Amino acid sequence: MLAAVMLLAACTAHTKSADDAKVRTDLGPLERRFAGLGPLSGAHWLGIVLGTDSRGSVPGPADVRVVGTAQLAAGTVDGLTGASQQSFQPEVPTQLPEKLAEFVPKGARWVRSDSFDHDMTAGMYTGRFYLDPGTDRVYFDTTNPGAPASSGP
Repeated sequence: MLAAVMLLAACTAHTKSADDAKVRTDLGPLERRFAGLGPLSGAHWLGIVLGTDSRGSVPGPADVRVVGTAQLAAGTVDGLTGASQQSFQPEVPTQLPEKLAEFVPKGARWVRSDSFDHDMTAGMYTGRFYLDPGTDRVYFDTTNPGAPASSGP
């Protein structure tokens, strides 16, 4: 019985905690992946490897949660939410990593749209994009966001 318990524990995947991740402020990776948001500034984000094996012995791709907040150019949120086909509705982000809490605007009035999320991800990865018209900020929570394929050489 003890051997079975030890074997089960050895085979169980673990999620790397957001506590292990470092808050990043570089814009390049975000602007490549979220080009539909336009130029960004003031970003604070985490790249969290999900489902990693604590032994580190299982090769293969890992899922990465990219979550954070960034400043958009003035008026961007009004332009995005004004698109009638998007149907933005009030919604508060969930599962905010504690390390990012200080960078999320207090009193934000977040809105999001399934249609806008789909446009942003092009159906290639999962993601939610919350916009705050009062501060022109975005809160994003994505898994495996890929940069669009380059159209040039």
